[in-house]
Amino acid sequence: MLNDCVLNFLVKDFQEKTAELAQTAMGILKADTVIRGGRIINVNTCEIEENKDVAIKHGRIVLVGNAAPAIGEQTKIIDASGYTLAPGFLDGHLHVESSMITLREFTRAVLPQGTTCIVMDPHEIANVFGLEGVKMMVKEGQAMPLKVFATMPSCVPAAPGFEDAGAMIGPAEIEEALQDSRIIGLGEMMNYPAVISGDAQVHAELKVTLNADKPVTGHYASADLEKGLQAYAAAGILSCHESTTREDALARMRLGMYAKLREGSAWQDVKETVRAITENKVDSRYAVLVTDDVHPHTLLAKGHLNHVIRQAIRQGVNPVTAIQMATINPAQCFGLDRHLGSISPGRCADIVFLRDLAEVTVEKVMIDGEIIAERGRMLAEISSVSYPEKFRSSVHLSNKLKSGDFIIKAPEGRTTVRAHVIEIKEAQAGTLHRVIEMGTAQGQVCPDITADIAKVMVLERHGGPGNYGLGYVKGFQLNNGAVASTVAHDSHNLIIIGVNDEDMALAGNTLADLGGGMAAVRDGKVLAILPLPIAGLMSDRPVEEVGGMVAQLDEAWKELGCSLASPFMTMALLSLPVIPELRLTNRGLIDCLNFSFLSLLE
Repeated sequence: MLNDCVLNFLVKDFQEKTAELAQTAMGILKADTVIRGGRIINVNTCEIEENKDVAIKHGRIVLVGNAAPAIGEQTKIIDASGYTLAPGFLDGHLHVESSMITLREFTRAVLPQGTTCIVMDPHEIANVFGLEGVKMMVKEGQAMPLKVFATMPSCVPAAPGFEDAGAMIGPAEIEEALQDSRIIGLGEMMNYPAVISGDAQVHAELKVTLNADKPVTGHYASADLEKGLQAYAAAGILSCHESTTREDALARMRLGMYAKLREGSAWQDVKETVRAITENKVDSRYAVLVTDDVHPHTLLAKGHLNHVIRQAIRQGVNPVTAIQMATINPAQCFGLDRHLGSISPGRCADIVFLRDLAEVTVEKVMIDGEIIAERGRMLAEISSVSYPEKFRSSVHLSNKLKSGDFIIKAPEGRTTVRAHVIEIKEAQAGTLHRVIEMGTAQGQVCPDITADIAKVMVLERHGGPGNYGLGYVKGFQLNNGAVASTVAHDSHNLIIIGVNDEDMALAGNTLADLGGGMAAVRDGKVLAILPLPIAGLMSDRPVEEVGGMVAQLDEAWKELGCSLASPFMTMALLSLPVIPELRLTNRGLIDCLNFSFLSLLE
């Protein structure tokens, strides 16, 4: 699965160094570095080996055991007494853009927490700037000490015909992108109905990926775990991160699919999904821990994969098994295990020094044989990559918003109406489809704030048709004001939620003037704002500063009545028409079970 192009990127001059690596293991040559006396987590055999040395040459592990013969006068010795050594953590599915920071700042946040490699799916920026956006993020990744791989976004837009994005990606763009050594697969295939029905365009994307001998990653958000899931897997899709229950995860693993168990800021599925392992006692080789979407305040307060591993352990997963699920398992998923994912001879010396295994307390982090972070801090400055000016101009509205744009007219002569309403579920990606009776006044539908119903608008913001959809949402607990965001999966149009039309217009116009971001408004005043000038998705400010602004937004949400965890992330999924049951795009209300448009009012 790992082709020559990827091999050249990952191993650099490995092919020319094999003789020296072997001679160092034999003690003929001397190691550059030896880590002495650590407890080694052997993810190959799911055991802990006591009091072992690790010898390193040219950034590669050459020996695990007694390294005394490989120690010379110039060999650097690192005392690992009291430490448990784990392979560097590998996140097999995430969207860096969801962290609202650049890759540089993301690296600063996650590398000291033990994450040494990521496989990002940059489909957020792809929906704004297409292949150019993907290439820009891959370019930034090349400058990072973090090993950054990418999968090529497969669904841009996520649901063609149901929404308008800033770009379109098809088989030709995917085939071109897969020539890049750092793009190692196809990104999550969200259009699962098209896969199982044999859609020619979607299967052309699968074909060019399989021809490149690279894996196809999945996003199967259907409850059909029988024929539908099997048809999806039969098309060559090797993984899926949409499990939310024990049954979901178990069904995927039984089919030889990697079940990516997700624990991010808003989608906290590990508690339920790991039950497939703790209760069913199945082999965990096809279980992978991932983050998917993580906000800056989560990274700063809880960590990254170290936090996810800790959560799995707290739910009863054996600590070594949990480490496997964030190291060797994702490495095998992407065919990277010959070079990453274990503390084994020939592998990159990416090693995490744990002070406490059960709590996943990371003390030091090594990449390619060099200690690069210690006690939560980077030891060296990380290069920055500037984004072109066009990436800072991505919000293009046809006209300024007015309060009248948010009026939903009632049918003439009606005193009540029945409306289709999106109901959110806290900390879950799915929504419920409700039909709720509402009153009318002066020709307008009047949702009941006391029933926790707010208006929602999704407005095309890429300079295209400029159209918008209006609807209702239940569950955000708003009793005043409005909130807005240009982070709105996956087309990232402008989304606005509120219970006051004037505040909704102000929130939207504020972000248009700013060039993108998030805002909370009440009584004609902006309570909090987070500028996201890069594609309307990311800030170029330090992660700590962005985390502070996100915290201010959370407080503003609370002032408006909302007590949900990461409400902006939940809000951002209201426009994603590939997850059941009901969503809103710039083209209107979508029944995501039947993939059809739905009138707002019955």
